[in-house]
Amino acid sequence: MRVLLRSAGSLALILVAACGANASTSEAPLLTASAAASGGSMNTGGGGAASVSSTGAGGVFEGPIGGDRPVIVSAPPDYDPNVPAPLLLLLHGYSGSGDVQELYLDLDKEAASRGYLFAHPDGTKDKNGLEFWNATDACCDFGNSGIDDSTYLAKVIAQITQTFNVDPKRIHLMGHSNGAFMAHRMACDHADAIASIAALSGAQFLDLNQCKPSEAVNTLVIHGTLDPIILYAGGNLFGHAYPGPVDTAKDWVHLNGCDPKVNENLPPRDLTQVLGAETKVMRWSGCENKTVVEHWRIEGSGHLPLFKPSFKTALFDFFDGHPKP
Repeated sequence: MRVLLRSAGSLALILVAACGANASTSEAPLLTASAAASGGSMNTGGGGAASVSSTGAGGVFEGPIGGDRPVIVSAPPDYDPNVPAPLLLLLHGYSGSGDVQELYLDLDKEAASRGYLFAHPDGTKDKNGLEFWNATDACCDFGNSGIDDSTYLAKVIAQITQTFNVDPKRIHLMGHSNGAFMAHRMACDHADAIASIAALSGAQFLDLNQCKPSEAVNTLVIHGTLDPIILYAGGNLFGHAYPGPVDTAKDWVHLNGCDPKVNENLPPRDLTQVLGAETKVMRWSGCENKTVVEHWRIEGSGHLPLFKPSFKTALFDFFDGHPKP
């Protein structure tokens, strides 16, 4: 069954309409880096904004984090460069941007309150001017540009860790739609650097031979049962098939060496505006390196679930509870 993607304009408008009323400005300081070096100087200017600058001590890298796609890193108000902090990257959906994705999910304040460094990088624009990540064969390099976003994001993570004091055991990725496909790709390619991923409305490679993680990665698969874009039962995008969320979770159960039987059906959770405790939680454990795989099945929600604040609490509880061993 073929699935047609919404246009860029309509997706951006949907995101703004869905979350604009709840969006707010983060009180976390924004840190931009012109180069690496843990010894870089931090200067706080007007408005509470902080910046880090250096001449590239150690010759690690020079220029802004992210190169020609500069990435701004938000730090918690009590950020201490002498204390390792967890890091969260938020990956946007097709035709969106990091800013639009943050407008929808509004993770910055929760990240700040829990002591996280936080960034939401941008993909590149295709021939139609729509931002995308080249994640899997199904999504979303529809123009066949061949851009290597996996290496780009790995470099972004490395540059942030070289610039700030990042806890290497607590680097997490959250992706939505195309960004969820990209989070899976990053766990496949760079498992050694990533503690956990949370993937909303996306999927794994259909062919698991294309996913060869070097070690187990904590994985959270989140999906609405009424998603009309990335179907709950699986489907295809322009002739390229993708698995549904249950199969995606089971793929990670296999890759992580977990007990193949669901060994915990946790109490349902009330995470969205759908009436009642609409989210069924399945967990597989007994995995390598004490990792887990979870699937949150959101009954009655589509591609853009209208989340309650409880979602952010549950999401960060998952990240906090699943560092690398």
